[in-house]
Amino acid sequence: TSITSAKIHVNGVHLHYQQTGEGSHAVLLLPGMLGCGQTDFGPQLKSMNKKRFTIVAWDPRGYGQSIPPSRDFPPDFFERDAKDAVDLMQALKFKKFSLLGWSDGGITALIAAAKYPALIHKLVVWGANASVTQEDVRIYNGIRDVSKWSEKVKKPLEEIYGHKYFAKTCEAWVDGISRFAEKSDGNICQELLPDIKCPTFIIHGEKDPLVPRAHAEYIHKHIKGSRLLMMPEGKHNLHLRFAEDFNRQVEDFLH
Repeated sequence: TSITSAKIHVNGVHLHYQQTGEGSHAVLLLPGMLGCGQTDFGPQLKSMNKKRFTIVAWDPRGYGQSIPPSRDFPPDFFERDAKDAVDLMQALKFKKFSLLGWSDGGITALIAAAKYPALIHKLVVWGANASVTQEDVRIYNGIRDVSKWSEKVKKPLEEIYGHKYFAKTCEAWVDGISRFAEKSDGNICQELLPDIKCPTFIIHGEKDPLVPRAHAEYIHKHIKGSRLLMMPEGKHNLHLRFAEDFNRQVEDFLH
């Protein structure tokens, strides 16, 4: 099946999304920082089971082709993304759907699953965190300057955004997410985790340089009945690097 690409008006902005498959089980893919469907989910849009699933990958406001507006990071940007994501799926007439969230998209998915339990069927998150520690802030500052990024990671983003928007937005993201560390417990959404009642699958790469494993363990511990899979060779982008294994694991869980 082909992948269609369109925009839909949601919460005052025009959100871009890609859609493929004709299955009865709708799945929303939520990208990471600066990501969009095109950069973050190629192997999932291409290879996930199109008979069983209808797959939607969205570009959060200010990312990918959901510009304008320019991306900003107010204190509630994760809640805003969660509401946009859920409202997008409702606008597309999906009554109930599962969430697959990577990194920042994983945080957004956790919040959405907690706040809109009647709409969420199942939840898969990887490379996500529910709080920000001082160690995390140190890691984020290590990626603040995009000129130091590897060519391979940088190139697709520069093609979408141009260098200036990409560099500026990355800096704004580091400032925005680091703000959570100023709270005593560094909390992003810890108190919401016990509210997540849908079946939840947490995947973590043991070699993830951006998100220490304690984050995955914390999420697993606080979502009742959740499953945790550690991938020994996985890094942050395990769903791209080990796409076949990842897709299989996720499809088995969603089945």
